[in-house]
Amino acid sequence: MNAEKSEVPDEPEAGATLGPVEAGPPCCVPQPWIDVQDLAVYYGSKQVLAGVSLTIHRGCVTALIGPSGCGKTTFLSSLNRLTDLIPGCRVAGRITIGSLDVRATKDVTSLRRNVGMIFQKPNPFPLSIRKNIEMPLKEHGVRSRQERTAIVETVLREVGLWEEVKDRLDASALSLSGGQQQRLCIARAIALRPEVLLLDEPCSALDPIASRVVEELLTSFRGRYTIVVVTHNLQQARRIADYAAFFWAAGGAGSLIEHGSGQRIFDAPEQPLTIAYVNGKAG
Repeated sequence: MNAEKSEVPDEPEAGATLGPVEAGPPCCVPQPWIDVQDLAVYYGSKQVLAGVSLTIHRGCVTALIGPSGCGKTTFLSSLNRLTDLIPGCRVAGRITIGSLDVRATKDVTSLRRNVGMIFQKPNPFPLSIRKNIEMPLKEHGVRSRQERTAIVETVLREVGLWEEVKDRLDASALSLSGGQQQRLCIARAIALRPEVLLLDEPCSALDPIASRVVEELLTSFRGRYTIVVVTHNLQQARRIADYAAFFWAAGGAGSLIEHGSGQRIFDAPEQPLTIAYVNGKAG
């Protein structure tokens, strides 16, 4: 039988060129900030990431795309060492954020303050809206009630929640809608003024309207935060990504197939697998 056009292309050989990294989109000036070299991750004896090298630019939105099981979330979790919390997980390779050697630092608390994480499902604490933001501030040494009150209002305004919740700050955060809960989680993360925000499928549990609000929020953060977001929604990635990185599972382990500006990855990808994926013929 003749092969059909929709057949998944051959995987690139090890060491295949991924093409040059472009000068970058006009919305942000490329400045390498997160540098990952030859990252490999194992869960017990199973390798889930193999030889991933990727540079992420400061103040830009980088989308990680690819089918389920190709290591995108594992890559994300490696950046602030949430992988440390997984029994039997072993990480090799080098990760630097600015001048910080992520794998060598002993101050993991400071690392995670500087590299915030927002998860797939909104996870507000079962406390009031106010206390959801105040709790991490207290844990990180913000003792002044006046200062905490000011920060609560500031970050709720930044995520577009203030007008919606200002009269019920002492109500349970669980009384909020899903989209509001996710924006509260983002507010909680940015209250600590991180340099990097990691988001793992932040809109997958939200309706289209709430998803669009979160998308607009992320794009408004350009230049203020370095954002790395995992998404399976290619249209969403096309809308928000300054840069995109395409992952694929080869031999059971995820690997990086191609990366570059979002526009090039979606409009003029170079690798056959990337072409097939962004055109809906693979994955």
